[in-house]
Amino acid sequence: MTKRAEVMTCNILIVEDEIFVAAEIEHVIAEMGHKPVGIAADQRTALGYAGDTDVALVDLNLQDGPTGLSIGRILAQTHGVTVLFMTANPSQLGGGIPGTLGVLPKPVTDRELKQAVEYAVARHRDAEATPPRRLQLFNWSSLRGNPA
Repeated sequence: MTKRAEVMTCNILIVEDEIFVAAEIEHVIAEMGHKPVGIAADQRTALGYAGDTDVALVDLNLQDGPTGLSIGRILAQTHGVTVLFMTANPSQLGGGIPGTLGVLPKPVTDRELKQAVEYAVARHRDAEATPPRRLQLFNWSSLRGNPA
């Protein structure tokens, strides 16, 4: 891998307890040239990856219960991770979690996943990007530390 390619790669954490869904997400991320840092099915595992993560794709209901909300909040607000929720239950997020980008309702196609990852990576790098059509953005994503 060249230096240039390494600079463009993002470390992406998958917080998902359904292993087949997580494996498909991991495959798409790797195919895009990013580095899947791990798959976490619970809060303890997810937070263990926090220091190595640039972007996290977070489901809400995991092996240890509905911990996705707190995982997303901690990753974004404490560790500066760009968080994008992916869930079949977007209404559980209400108006959103301060510091996180938004929510992509599941199920998603590979194309929608790629668009969402591209958007999250661009936002992590503070670059201009157009969100995918189905991505529901939160109004406070600029609280991450850098003005949007």
